[in-house]
Amino acid sequence: MHNYQLSHLDYLETEAIHILREVAGEFDRPAILFSGGKDSICLLRLAEKAFRPSELPLPLLNIDTGHHFPELNEFRDRRAAELGARLIVRTVEDAIARGLAVPPPGETSRNKLQIPTLLAAVEEFRFDCLVGGARRDEEKARAKERFFSYRDSFGQWDPKNQRPELWNLYNARLHPGENMRVFPLSNWTEQDVWEYIHRERLAVPSIYFSHVRRCVRRGGQWLPVNELVPPQPSETVQELRVRVRTIGDITSTGLIESPAGNVDDIIAEVAAARVTERGTRADDRVSEAAMEDRKKAGYF
Repeated sequence: MHNYQLSHLDYLETEAIHILREVAGEFDRPAILFSGGKDSICLLRLAEKAFRPSELPLPLLNIDTGHHFPELNEFRDRRAAELGARLIVRTVEDAIARGLAVPPPGETSRNKLQIPTLLAAVEEFRFDCLVGGARRDEEKARAKERFFSYRDSFGQWDPKNQRPELWNLYNARLHPGENMRVFPLSNWTEQDVWEYIHRERLAVPSIYFSHVRRCVRRGGQWLPVNELVPPQPSETVQELRVRVRTIGDITSTGLIESPAGNVDDIIAEVAAARVTERGTRADDRVSEAAMEDRKKAGYF
């Protein structure tokens, strides 16, 4: 009799594949949120393992703020083409032009404007489920999520009105207009993600690795200098060897000084880190309730 035991990564992988297959079986019009970031890259590999050799039964959806790193969008488009997957991109710029999204006065980041853009895409394509790469270890609001996270007919999340998930049984019932957000990577950590990328030999955007970039110190972190983040008169532009840990709006994504030039280096760096990856996102650091408020309004 063989005593076969799954490794930690194997267990996480089988759990996520099970959830993806539940999504395909339970929902009529699901989609995977794909940004080209490290978590959604893992999601795509898991979807390949869940459904190949058939075509992926879920299209890929990306909400483009217009403030993305160019490297990220290039990777997103190339990876979708390699998989032969249908990629749907909806832009904040278009949502602003249509009056669906209104930029707050004096605020540069467009992260909040993803909410009405996403909800409009859900209505346009009648998606009943969106699969995302959020993990519970990222920050406090995400730690409250179930695997199957119910959203009401307004696309809003109530952390006190979620369904129990006993014995890996998921309640996917919805009334018309409601939808579900599903997070197969809920039990993963940043370390798990990079170890999985290493094991599966997955390509990731170049900005995750150490590179030289012009930066300014602002709000306790290094921000990339570009046309959206011009240096202020009191700021000194420095060329530093940096990388990103988590990628969001280019105006609020902090860079970390790092020599990590490959995945092994990143794994060692993450193991020693004492700041969470979202601690490098300026818009998440404004207050502890910032993410929860956005999620209640319909954020990813």
